Amino acid sequence: MAISIKSPQEIEYMREAGRLLALVHQTMAQELKPGMSTYQIDKIGEEAIRSFKCIPSFLNYNGFPASICISVNDVIIHGIPSKKQYVKEGDIVSLDAGLIYHGYHADAARTLAVGEISEEARKLIEATERSFFEGIKFAVAGGFLHDISAGVENYIKPFGYGIVREYTGHGVGSHLHEDPAIPNYKPIGRGPKLRAGMTLAVEPMINIGTHRIKQLDDGWTVKTADGSLSAHYENTILITDGEPEILTLLKA
Repeated sequence: MAISIKSPQEIEYMREAGRLLALVHQTMAQELKPGMSTYQIDKIGEEAIRSFKCIPSFLNYNGFPASICISVNDVIIHGIPSKKQYVKEGDIVSLDAGLIYHGYHADAARTLAVGEISEEARKLIEATERSFFEGIKFAVAGGFLHDISAGVENYIKPFGYGIVREYTGHGVGSHLHEDPAIPNYKPIGRGPKLRAGMTLAVEPMINIGTHRIKQLDDGWTVKTADGSLSAHYENTILITDGEPEILTLLKA
């Protein structure tokens, strides 16, 4: 497994890519409202990406037909935007987006509420986001990759939620998906040692019910096997000699 260590110049490109992607997510969150089609949301995201003179990472990636993965309710990931699908009050919507700036990718996902949502949906979104922050407490130079995974799992376990196993986080840089794979559960062994300059996309995907999934015939859309709600939270982070730097969150 070859995990790339980014140069100072590459880190600057990744840092700016992350900042711009955070702004794209901010725009989509502000525009999201009941009655919109998922196609409209995709177009808002793509226009925001291109307004920064960046390229959507996902458009045509392995044939994916859109710029934003839009996954509603029981869709875990890779939902394809459609002019025929409308979001409504009470839905939860996962928006997964990436962009390329000077040849470098940033990747981030958020699960958002459409209007007023149920208490169980709210708790799921909050727990999924919190599990990311619990995991990256271990994202320190000299630590081990799978300690991040264990941090996510140990936080989620008491809720009784299902942790998706077939899809993981990943390295990110000049390629959208690089080594290493970053599970959201603790595998056997501690995994590779973390070093300053690594850039990783950590992304818990958590289901209210079973961890099991089903993939639709379109070859992309992944749903919960039992139809339960799913949430997704992702940021691109930089391993440093101190605390990890979250590249896809706007500075306060």
